Amino acid sequence: MSQQLISINVTLGKYQSFIDNIIKLSKAKVSAYVCVANVHMLVECSKNENYRKVVNNANIITPDGMPLAKSLKLMYGIDQDRVAGMDLLPDLLLESERQNLSVFFYGGDQKLITDSEIYITKTYPNLKVVGYYSPPFRPLTEQEESDIVALINSYSPNLLFVALGCPKQEKWMALMKNKINTCMVGIGGALSVMIGLQTRAPEWMQRNSLEWLYRLAQEPNRLLKRYLVTNTWFIYFLLKEIIKNRHATKR
Repeated sequence: MSQQLISINVTLGKYQSFIDNIIKLSKAKVSAYVCVANVHMLVECSKNENYRKVVNNANIITPDGMPLAKSLKLMYGIDQDRVAGMDLLPDLLLESERQNLSVFFYGGDQKLITDSEIYITKTYPNLKVVGYYSPPFRPLTEQEESDIVALINSYSPNLLFVALGCPKQEKWMALMKNKINTCMVGIGGALSVMIGLQTRAPEWMQRNSLEWLYRLAQEPNRLLKRYLVTNTWFIYFLLKEIIKNRHATKR
């Protein structure tokens, strides 16, 4: 079950149902992908039709940002759990370890790969990690793309975690649909946070939709302009949708 929120079809359900359904896809070894949606992704989808199709063609779209969960409550009265990538990643690794499922990590630079391998080996000693791959930071050639597909399929992982960042990772997963025979999950910066390269906001900030402010304080030069623009667009699109729905109700 899903609900359209402005430009994306957010999957609904309790937090645990997302874990269960992703694990189900991983066991089926079907070519599928999961988008972990936040305000940035929603705004990009609202402004770009092609990207909107990429995201809405996903098998699962989780409400990563608290503003998305609260907007569902505001607009439709839906009490939706937040399903953040920073929670989803460690929980999926834990469940994969319990059920003897294999995983592969794609994306990030070599430092992220090296630090991730050290952390995951220590934290999930029985997890079957069948591979890590750091792609070049440039468009891939057709041959490179073909080689990567063959490499990942040769390991036949149950889950492929993609850490390329939004919107690159969603476009890549959509391109790999029906080429890579596994369930792909776009985790963005969740891997960096999990292994300790970045810290996460305190719980009270998470609950009150202020996690963006904590990240802004960590990386002001990179995020200030993006957040000012993105959050302004989000408020605009949200108000526009609320007004449209109220006019429709009055008819």
